[in-house]
Amino acid sequence: MGSMFIELFGKRLRNPVMNASGTLGYGKEIERLWKISLLGAFVTKGLSIEPYRGNPQPRICELGYGLLNRVGLQNIGIKRFLAEYIEFFEKRKTPIIINIFGFTEEEYIECAKAIGNHSIVLAIEINLSCPNIKEGGILFGKDPEAIRRIIKGTKSVTNIPLICKLSQEVTDIIEIARCAYEAGADGLTLINTIPGATFDRGRFIRGGVSGPFLKSFALKAIHDCANSVPIPIIGVGGIMNVEDAMSFLLAGAKAIQVGTATFLDPNAIPKIIKGLRKKMKRS
Repeated sequence: MGSMFIELFGKRLRNPVMNASGTLGYGKEIERLWKISLLGAFVTKGLSIEPYRGNPQPRICELGYGLLNRVGLQNIGIKRFLAEYIEFFEKRKTPIIINIFGFTEEEYIECAKAIGNHSIVLAIEINLSCPNIKEGGILFGKDPEAIRRIIKGTKSVTNIPLICKLSQEVTDIIEIARCAYEAGADGLTLINTIPGATFDRGRFIRGGVSGPFLKSFALKAIHDCANSVPIPIIGVGGIMNVEDAMSFLLAGAKAIQVGTATFLDPNAIPKIIKGLRKKMKRS
């Protein structure tokens, strides 16, 4: 190790640390505390072809082992993001990974096509945890054939590298990873939140569980998939400190994403980057 620089999809990143999608808004919000240029790359909120309102409150419930999130993918839409934020990242020379989603296969393809060509865009991260409304709500990420069609369809309209963000909620994540690779995925993000539920003021609330609870699941998925497919893996799920970050890199992740830790400590990412730099200097 020794150096913080990494090569990913043909570009040199200043370090392997990114934020997890949806945890730092659109990038500008966190700059009151620290500069977005600290990151190796910035990952956007999930963006759809049209703006989406998401869910009503409550949207986040604190658990003893993480967070239950049900924001519901609220976003301003891909076209507005490109019009209002690309220049922000270009000025900071910070590559971005654009996370996209859709409720039909056609929406994924349309969203990817709308991105066009921007040198600051490192990759497109495909969120496959959305329900296919044409098929009764089954998650795309559980259906190997749907994954193949989305990847192939998306690659037909863009030359930007594609990353598949996969769910742990499958029978065999290695099989799903191989499916994504064979369809043309250039990388994987492992893992997404795991569906869960809690009670909030007497109301039964469903959502995605993130935070320390996910760490052991994520490490296993990363290690298994890193030994099964020859494409880079971005590790996410339960990284709260520099020791967690190191464990993900040792398990086989090329880069990492930090999410829930930022809700506990808004300066968690700068602390992790600083800690990694110290550890790598010693190695």
